[in-house]
Amino acid sequence: MSAPEAIDLAEKFAAFSEHWRPKIAAQLNGQDVRLVKTKGLFPWHRHADAEEMFLCFAGRFRVEFRDRVVELEPGQMVVVPRGVEHRTGSDEEAQVLIFEPSEVVNTGDSPPSRFTAPSGVRV
Repeated sequence: MSAPEAIDLAEKFAAFSEHWRPKIAAQLNGQDVRLVKTKGLFPWHRHADAEEMFLCFAGRFRVEFRDRVVELEPGQMVVVPRGVEHRTGSDEEAQVLIFEPSEVVNTGDSPPSRFTAPSGVRV
């Protein structure tokens, strides 16, 4: 195993431009630390067997539930419980870290679409 090195998040985010296509920045304990740029709205979906943690790195990001909206500023996070329907969005571009099990498909139980990201893509 190689020696751990610091991961520069700003550098990693600067390495890609597309929205809604998470990239793996690190892996640990069967989890991915995914980086994603957002703009607009993501489809409603749920993950039956996994929680997701969203950490806003830059911009303003929101997680919408059927009964409320959680607005995140840089440095704020929210955990979506397993099985809870949600969608995410941002009016302007936001940069977000997502922590979730490696096997999780980003669109959950919604049908495959242009939002469905390929798995295993690293940045």
